[in-house]
Amino acid sequence: MAKRFASQVPGYSYDGDRFFSCDGAPADIQSARRTGFAELAATLNARHQKSIALTKQARERISDLQFTGAYRVPFQFSRYVREHFSIGAFLDSAEGVSVTDLDGERLIDLTGSYGVNVFGHDFYKSCMAEGSARAAGMGMVLGSCHPSVAWNAEELCRISGMDEVSFHMSGTEAVMQAVRLARYHTRRKKIVRFCGAYHGWWDDVQPGPGNPMPPGRVYTLQEMSGAALQVLRKRRDVACVLVNPLQGLHPNKAAPGDGTLVDSSRSAHFDREAYTRWLQQLREACTANGIVLIFDEVFLGFRLALGGAQEYFGVKADMVTYGKTLGGGFPVGVVCGKRHLMKRYRDDRPGDICFARGTFNSHPHVMAAMQVFLERVQTPSVQALYAGLDGVWNSRAEQLNQRLLEAGLPVTVSNLSTIWTVSFTRASRYNWMYQFYLRAHGLALSWVGTGRLVFSLNFTDEEFAEVSERIIAAAKAMQAAGWWWQDASLTNKSIKRGVLREMLRHRFQ
Repeated sequence: MAKRFASQVPGYSYDGDRFFSCDGAPADIQSARRTGFAELAATLNARHQKSIALTKQARERISDLQFTGAYRVPFQFSRYVREHFSIGAFLDSAEGVSVTDLDGERLIDLTGSYGVNVFGHDFYKSCMAEGSARAAGMGMVLGSCHPSVAWNAEELCRISGMDEVSFHMSGTEAVMQAVRLARYHTRRKKIVRFCGAYHGWWDDVQPGPGNPMPPGRVYTLQEMSGAALQVLRKRRDVACVLVNPLQGLHPNKAAPGDGTLVDSSRSAHFDREAYTRWLQQLREACTANGIVLIFDEVFLGFRLALGGAQEYFGVKADMVTYGKTLGGGFPVGVVCGKRHLMKRYRDDRPGDICFARGTFNSHPHVMAAMQVFLERVQTPSVQALYAGLDGVWNSRAEQLNQRLLEAGLPVTVSNLSTIWTVSFTRASRYNWMYQFYLRAHGLALSWVGTGRLVFSLNFTDEEFAEVSERIIAAAKAMQAAGWWWQDASLTNKSIKRGVLREMLRHRFQ
C-alpha cells in the first residue's frame, strides 16, 4: 500500500511566498523567517565555499549526491532550499570526535559514518594503517588467504558463539548470503522481515517504496505483536526471520529522516525490557517451527556490547550478520552461523549446492585491519567504554531533555545507547530546518538530518557538554526566527489534512 501511495504522490514545489507561509503564519512571522533564512544561507554559503563548490561540481557525475540533495528536506521545500544553499559533501580530515571540511571548518561529528564509527576516528585510522602494514607484503593477492583470515574466524566464532563464518564485502551481501543459506537448508522460500526494518537494498528485503520490483517471497509482519508470533507458529513456508535490533528504538517505523518530516508526530522510545521479552518470544516461536532466526547486526554490531545484540538482550540467534565497524574502517560483511546452516553443499547430493563467492572476499588489507580491530576492541581501554554504557548515555539524554524543556524549546531526544533521534513537541511544518541550524552551530549530521544522530563511544563528558550547548543554541536561533510559530488551529492533524489537500489538488489539476 505504501508503494502504491508513493507512486501517486505528485511532484510540486513551493514558491518564495508559499515557502514561508504554508502553515498560515502572519506577516510578521513570515518576515522573521525570511530574515532568518537569508542569514542562515549567508552563513553556510560563506563558511563552506570550497566544500559546496566541489559538491555542486561532483553532483553532475554522482547520482548519489543528486538523490541525497533532493531528499534532504520534504519535497515541497526542496527546490527553494537547493537554490539558496547547499551542504558540502566533501571533507579534508577527521580526528577524535570531529571532522574538518575543505574550508578548514571543524564540526563535531554526529554522523557516525552510517554506524561504522563506534570508537572514534583515530581508532579506525590506526586500525587501517596497522592492518595495511601487516598485509603490505601480500599486496592484493586474492584467492589465497592472509593468516589474519584464520585468526579472525576463530575470534568471531568465540565472540558470536557460532561455529563457522563466511566473509563478504558489505552488510547487504552478508544478509543476502544468510537468507540464501536459510532457504537452502530449510527448503522453504518465504522470509519474514518486520515493518520499517532495513536489511540492505536488495529486492527481497526492501519491498516498499524505493524498490522498482513488486513484493516477492517476503512477509512483512508487525514487530512486538502476538499476531506475528501466531503467523510464525503456524506457517510452514517460512525459512527465516530477520531482526534488526535497531528497530527497538522505533518499532514498525522506517528509519527517521528529515526528508519526510511533514509535521511533529515523529516519536521514538526504547524499552530494553519490553524488547528483550519480544526477542525471547520470537526465539521460542522460531525454534518451535524450525525457522532460522537471523540477527542483522550490520549497523549495531559491537556498539551495544562486545557480543552484540545477543549479549545485550540475552537472546541467541541461529545466524548473525556483521559489517561496517568490524572491518576496522574498511568495507566488510560477515555471516556467523551454526555449522549445519553454514554448509554450502550436501554430501548425498553433490550437485545440490548453495554457491556464494566474491572476488574481494577476504581481501588481505581488510582481513588484517579486522584482526587489529578485534585485538584492540578487547583491550582494557576499549572495554572500559562499554562499562555502564547505558547509564552514561541515558543520563546524557535525560539531562539534555531537561535543559531543552527548561528553555521552552520544542525539541526532545530519544536514544538506544549512542544512537539518538530528535522529535519535536510543537506542531510545525518546518522542523526539518533544524538540521541546518545545527550545521551552522558546528555539528555534522548525515543526509537524513535530525532523524539519526550517531555518537562514537569515546565522547568525553566535556565533548558531550559542547554538543549539548550547540543543540540548545541552534534551537534558540531557530525559534527566534519564527519557524516554530503556532496558533490554536495548527495541529499535527490539521497539517496532515492540509498536505493531503495540496497533493490531491496537484494530482488532479
